[in-house]
Amino acid sequence: MNRTSIVAGIGIALALASASAIAAQQDPGESMISRIIIYTVVLFISFAVAFGIVAYLSKLRDKRSTTLTKIIQGRAGIKAVGPEALVTECVRTMSSEKIGALIVLNGEKLAGIFTERDALNRVLAAGLDPRTTKISDVMTKDPVSVSPGTTVGEAMELVTKRRFRHLPVVENGKVLALVSSGDLTHWLVKDQLVEVRDVSDPAAKT
Repeated sequence: MNRTSIVAGIGIALALASASAIAAQQDPGESMISRIIIYTVVLFISFAVAFGIVAYLSKLRDKRSTTLTKIIQGRAGIKAVGPEALVTECVRTMSSEKIGALIVLNGEKLAGIFTERDALNRVLAAGLDPRTTKISDVMTKDPVSVSPGTTVGEAMELVTKRRFRHLPVVENGKVLALVSSGDLTHWLVKDQLVEVRDVSDPAAKT
C-alpha cells in the first residue's frame, strides 16, 4: 500500500469518526433530516481535506523528481572569484549580493567554495586577517558537485546527509550554478499551500 492510499484511508476514517462523534452528542429528538445534513457536511469537509492532502503529496513527489535543470534555468551567471582573491573582498561581494557562498574558479575549473561558515570558522575563529588572507587558503576545496540531471529529491538527500548548504551544479567541467538547500526547499513547497487551500476550500477561488 502506497503513501497516497494510506492518507486517503486516514481521511475516510477521520470522516467517519467525526460523524460518529457528532451523532453521539445529538439530541435524540432531533429530526432525521437535520442529522443527514450534519453528516453530509462533516463528510464533505473531511473528504475534501483528505483529498487535498493526497493532492499535496502527489505533487510533492512529482516536484522531487524534477531535475535541477528546471531550477537553474533562466538564472543570472554565477558569482565566482579566483584563488588569489582576498577574504575581505569576497565577504564584501557576498554581503552586497546577499548570497551565502562564492564559487572559486581556477580558470573555468571548480577549485572550491567559500561560505559564510568558512568565514566564521576558518578566518575569524582562527584569528586570520581577512585583508591579507587568500581565499584559496580558507575555502572548502574540491566541494561535492552534481550534474544538472540530478533530481531535486537526490540533491535534497545529499545536502541533508552531508550537512552542507550549497551544491555546485557542474556539466562537462563547467560550473553552471550554485544551488542552496534553501533553493531546494523553496522549490518543493512553492505553490503547495495555495493549491491545498483551493482543493479543500472551493470557496477560496471565488
